[in-house]
Amino acid sequence: MGNRVYQQCRHILREVDALSDLVAADSPPSGLLRLAVPQSLSESSLLPALKTLSAQFPQIQPRLSSGWGDELLLRIQQQELEAAVVLFPASKQFPEGVENQPLGTVDLVVVGPKAPQALPQRLEDCYQHGWILNPHGCGFRAALQRALTEQGLPLLINLEAFGTTLQLSLIAEGRGLGLMPRALVEKHALRPELALYDLKDFAPRSQLWLIYPNVPASQVPAIDAFAAAIANGLDCGR
Repeated sequence: MGNRVYQQCRHILREVDALSDLVAADSPPSGLLRLAVPQSLSESSLLPALKTLSAQFPQIQPRLSSGWGDELLLRIQQQELEAAVVLFPASKQFPEGVENQPLGTVDLVVVGPKAPQALPQRLEDCYQHGWILNPHGCGFRAALQRALTEQGLPLLINLEAFGTTLQLSLIAEGRGLGLMPRALVEKHALRPELALYDLKDFAPRSQLWLIYPNVPASQVPAIDAFAAAIANGLDCGR
């Protein structure tokens, strides 16, 4: 009997929450909103997304952070975040209780210094130059590691560094090659000093996802706006 009462109470509480969300759905988003993006996108994406959020929803108090994909997924499960935009393979299976929405694909590209000689055509032509990459935990680095391993090639790390601008500055100086979203490189001020390598045997793509736990319906428009700003900045193709 106790178990039956417990289950019925759970059902009642869910219905009360649903009713509260329904009543609040017409209210403009307001209050604290904890959001996060991947570490690899934080420099280029957080400020534009914050401006969009503040312009559309002035009553929102955003608290923004960054981290690697698995870390952000765990924080969503623990309800430490209202939402996160993350990069995972298109085949990613998310845990129960984590709502997910694909935002589009992100094309990655190998980046090198601008040089008069012919550009590399294959991954084998690149690896000996060494790489400038994010530290362990970065999905881009993991994708490169897998591709090199499949070809029996080592991953030669010249430098580990955070931040798009810092990495591109080092690449432009000829200190190694990088791997990052094509859209970020194309829009960057250092683009004239860089070359993009369209390799025949390595053209990685990642899926941009919006993930969130059960959140009040009134917050959804603000979360959607934040996610759309990130996706637009990456020229995501669905």
